[in-house]
Amino acid sequence: MTHNTKLTEIPVLVIIIPCYNEEEVLPITAPMFRSKILELAGRGKISPDSRVLFVNDGSRDKTWDIICSLSEDPVYSGISLSRNRGHQNALFAGLMEVKDRCDITISIDCDGQDDIDAMDKMVDEYHKGAEIVYGVRSSRDTDTFFKRNSAQAYYRLLNLMGVEVIYNHADYRLVSSRVLKELSTYKEVNLFLRGMFPLIGFHSTSVSYRRNERIAGRSHYPLSRMLSLAWDGITSLSIKPIRIITCIGILISMLSFGFILYALLSHITGNTVSGWTSNMIVVCLIGGIQLISLGVIGEYIGKIYLEVKGRPRFIISERTSKEQDCS
Repeated sequence: MTHNTKLTEIPVLVIIIPCYNEEEVLPITAPMFRSKILELAGRGKISPDSRVLFVNDGSRDKTWDIICSLSEDPVYSGISLSRNRGHQNALFAGLMEVKDRCDITISIDCDGQDDIDAMDKMVDEYHKGAEIVYGVRSSRDTDTFFKRNSAQAYYRLLNLMGVEVIYNHADYRLVSSRVLKELSTYKEVNLFLRGMFPLIGFHSTSVSYRRNERIAGRSHYPLSRMLSLAWDGITSLSIKPIRIITCIGILISMLSFGFILYALLSHITGNTVSGWTSNMIVVCLIGGIQLISLGVIGEYIGKIYLEVKGRPRFIISERTSKEQDCS
């Protein structure tokens, strides 16, 4: 379906749901997604052929068995990755799986925290002409003090480092097949989808929703993984850290040059005084900055190393089709 005709045709929607060790919550939320598909189809907003696709990201519990059981209902289908590849790669795998078989996708986590009714507004915005619709949290009242402030610092840091992201948006979004086809041309291995979709462009908008408490199970995104995701986003989409290092190097060089002139002048005038403390401060300062700088540069070199290998971002080992065994 082309962009020119989408407003006159009923779009086929696929809801993409990455899953990792979600045996506790999946039986609860899966019927909710099915009901939303049927509700939107009944109101003529989407095609009756719309589906729900689960992506099993190498779960170690019974998640895949549950997905196979659910797939006896034609509304559900699933793919299983050969091993755990992380949320971003699992989501990307689902998007690439359906990009040629639907008109729009909505990606959402299966924990029930994102308000499923926001899909109504997303589909409405698509019918008005939006190619990307971002789900944005209206508030963080349900978060702890630490999580709320660390999340705000996370988005500020990304913007400061030159990564274009939507504030308070995670991976709850509607994307058209036109956008997905362009996304498929991006070949990087280190994925940070929150920063990649704004790079693609096209007409976009956002809808706000209230995020709820997790229905069951435990979160798979502790602080350490959030920090890792933030760092991946910065180093995958921006070279600003290297530029900051360059500026720091220039500044320290200028200060060092001034110190050299001061030392020479003191030597000429006979006012030299040996100072162990000042020497240690200078050595430790320069040494620390050098090690940090080498670490940041090494991170970029490491990502280049991974990119040039050209390894696949994911491998699909099973699908919930009649031709394949789900056991």
